[in-house]
Amino acid sequence: MKSGIANCAGCGSQWDEKLTAPVGSFPPNPFGLYDTAGNVWEWVEDCDHEDYNGAPTDGSAWKKEGGGNCYLRVFRGGAWNYAARGVRSSFRGRGDPANKSAVIGFRLVREMD
Repeated sequence: MKSGIANCAGCGSQWDEKLTAPVGSFPPNPFGLYDTAGNVWEWVEDCDHEDYNGAPTDGSAWKKEGGGNCYLRVFRGGAWNYAARGVRSSFRGRGDPANKSAVIGFRLVREMD
């Protein structure tokens, strides 16, 4: 992890292991999206699966197909209190979406024509 480009435990920002950083505190990713790494974990639509065998290859959500457990949902991206190893989209956590947490949030998406 390059220092100062995300908010996590040991990422080199002024907010590391303290609190969330203000929106837009770091440069956007190649798709123009801000704050996708660190700050707070983000819930995704996927149900929990043991591994990636049988996962969709088109970017769609992976639900019950292939034995998914939809009681547990997936979150990605790392958080301000988590080690830098989790600050990447391929690292996933899992949890019950009914539980509240100061380190898990969500991102609203609006498709535009």
